Amino acid sequence: MTMTEDLVCWSHEQKCLKAVASLEKNGFTAKYCAGPEAAAEYIIATAADAVTVGFGGSMSIVSLGVEQVLREQGKEILNHGSPAFSRDEKIAIMRRQLTCDLFLSGCNALTLNGELINIDATGNRVAAMFFGPRRVIVVAGRNKLVDGTPQDAILRVKAWATPPNSKRLNFKTPCSATGFCSDCNSPDRLCRITTIIDRKPRFTDVHVLVVNADLGF
Repeated sequence: MTMTEDLVCWSHEQKCLKAVASLEKNGFTAKYCAGPEAAAEYIIATAADAVTVGFGGSMSIVSLGVEQVLREQGKEILNHGSPAFSRDEKIAIMRRQLTCDLFLSGCNALTLNGELINIDATGNRVAAMFFGPRRVIVVAGRNKLVDGTPQDAILRVKAWATPPNSKRLNFKTPCSATGFCSDCNSPDRLCRITTIIDRKPRFTDVHVLVVNADLGF
């Protein structure tokens, strides 16, 4: 790395470590990961005793490449993302994710105060993040960090996460065409359910990996 790259990485590291400390204060199991490889290793190790592993449709998780590894280990993979599934098949998998041994998800935004902010269209992902699965691992890249309030984080999601997600899913929303949120009433609107997890849920073992790399949207 050049000196500039090294200093930028150091700056990101400090923010990641602050988020980890805040998450721990809020009751979560939190870990700083210097890169995607460390996050993937953590997930694979933590999945050792899991029989069923659910995937919440996260591009951050996809980028880690853990699904195929876990599949080859004999885990039952619950991933509703395949275009081959019918609507009813997708919903059936989503429901099974709610009671899986390990649920893997990204995070739309993470404040430096240790608050997890997410926006869903269906709610299956956010529901599984705080109740149902025996264990949850949330992966947040450094690009998801917000030095501000949950409301600032919501603005970050609508500005930087929802438009590319709408475009990826081929949803016919204004933001998928313009790249800007217009607080639409489109039938395909993604922004339907907003959650703020500011403390570890009482009955769910939530691990948050804060990664010093840009992951997802």
